[in-house]
Amino acid sequence: MIEIRPRADLGRAQHGWLDSRHHFSFAEYHDPLRMHWGHLRVWNDDSIAPHSGFPTHPHRDMEIITYVRKGAITHEDSLGNRGRTVAGDVQVMSAGTGIAHSEYNREDEATEIFQIWIFPDRSGLPPIWGTRPFPVGERAGSFVTLASGMAEDDDALQIRADARLVAATLSAGQVAEYEIGAGRKVYLVPASGRIEIGEQTASAGDGVAVRDETRLAIKALDDSEVVLVDVR
Repeated sequence: MIEIRPRADLGRAQHGWLDSRHHFSFAEYHDPLRMHWGHLRVWNDDSIAPHSGFPTHPHRDMEIITYVRKGAITHEDSLGNRGRTVAGDVQVMSAGTGIAHSEYNREDEATEIFQIWIFPDRSGLPPIWGTRPFPVGERAGSFVTLASGMAEDDDALQIRADARLVAATLSAGQVAEYEIGAGRKVYLVPASGRIEIGEQTASAGDGVAVRDETRLAIKALDDSEVVLVDVR
């Protein structure tokens, strides 16, 4: 089953400094049919105005991945971590027993991010945070694993969940394939461009929910950037 969820049908919040689309129920947006997708709980598509952002707030028992699509995000937390993650790169935060953090756009242009929350496999662990660069050229034409809790993905940023975040940049006409394990679900979003998947078309910002499939073939109809999460 491959279901396209058009960007226009997603939840939306506009706060002046923040324009956010919610793929799943979040804050004031509630849809009982879109509470989560397997262990994937949140996928927010955020545009943050220059010199603004999320003030310090707490989290616990959640794996939080930030995929920066444009601009940069600056993170500070109660563990003393501080980092700036730029477009194409990823940061992860395992909230564990509790962490407070802020996320600001210190840039002179809007910053665009996907913020993705995944339920952890275990609770009660100490919080951790990390970031690293992932050159866009390395994911040209095929999917590259950026964050994962799977044992075989030791080169990726580590999370505490049986889940994986991958991304690919495709030129028009290119096809990227992704194998899906038994009993697993996939959710993907074209960050840019337009793709064909299962004889359906998804445009930038649309969500694609996948279950009961073993392999995906994703064809770029335009130059495209695709972000995919694989969960139980």
